Amino acid sequence: MPFLETTYLGNSLKDWLVAVGGSAGLFIALIMVRRMAVGRLSRLAVATKRDLDNLVLAALQRTHAAFLLVIAAAIGARYLQLPDSIASGINVAFVLAIVLQIGIWANNAFSFWLSKTIEARMQQDASTVTTITALGFVGKVALWSVVALLVLDNLGINITAIVAGLGIGGIALALATQRVLGDVLASLSIVLDKPFALGDFIVVQGDMGTVEHIGLKTTRIRSLSGEQIVVSNSDLLESRIQNFKRMEERRVVFGIGVTHDTTYDQLSRINAMVKSIVESQPSVRFDRAHFKQYSLSALEFEVVYYVLSADFNTHMDIQHAINLELYRQFEETGIRFAGATAPQGEKIPKQNARKAGREPVDVAR
Repeated sequence: MPFLETTYLGNSLKDWLVAVGGSAGLFIALIMVRRMAVGRLSRLAVATKRDLDNLVLAALQRTHAAFLLVIAAAIGARYLQLPDSIASGINVAFVLAIVLQIGIWANNAFSFWLSKTIEARMQQDASTVTTITALGFVGKVALWSVVALLVLDNLGINITAIVAGLGIGGIALALATQRVLGDVLASLSIVLDKPFALGDFIVVQGDMGTVEHIGLKTTRIRSLSGEQIVVSNSDLLESRIQNFKRMEERRVVFGIGVTHDTTYDQLSRINAMVKSIVESQPSVRFDRAHFKQYSLSALEFEVVYYVLSADFNTHMDIQHAINLELYRQFEETGIRFAGATAPQGEKIPKQNARKAGREPVDVAR
């Protein structure tokens, strides 16, 4: 037909119809393929509960129709002989559509990982959710900043000055908020490295208590005497932390002093007597008992055993039972106690001496 040979922008009407029809057909086909893939993956995701299925499904659902339309139009335009300005505009639109869609997919994948991480943290340590959420926001800002720079670059805008300005501004901001950023990074280190978690009983620079909140800038500890101790995260990680919640067993050292008139036979029986008493206790591993030294006031013995539990009350119940049985057997055999021998190791302040289930005890040398 003659009218089909009419030329528009260097292409016949027939070529235009073929290009537009091909683009429309390709666009419809892409929409149908996406719809079928979403339906099939939806059923598969329900059946398998795998994270990968859910991630791919979410990516397909966030594949915009505008992106598919630009792809179809760009492919159809290749059939035509277009002026350089129009062809260049179509190529720019094609690249921008790809960049934006990749940004959407990356943002979706990041959000998916973030939601899974928060879900897991809610069960393990809910106090870190705030930190993860804030860091997730920073990550998304960084992602879309990169996408925006790529978009501007493809639009022909010189981004060198923008990047340089952002770099100088970032340095100035970092210097102005140096302390805050240090605490935020320390918070991230706590979340990832997990030196302690919510509910752990820790000792830091002489302060001891239960961790009740881990924030972006500070960690809050509830002390044994009831007050709240607030420590910046950077200071916390620069200190030596003792985490007694993760103690698997306790090494207990205690001394016994008997009078100087104790006979040789009585002295030689004390080790076996102490070993038998300690081993008779539940959840205990006997280590040693020795006649340690002479002193002006007593003949001193040192006993070491392990309590196979971190619970402080369990340790004290066992020590209570050992002391009672020692007293009874010493009384039966005529062995007399001398002045009490102080336990060895680090001392905990008297005001912090009671903490059901979690307090540290004297640590052996």
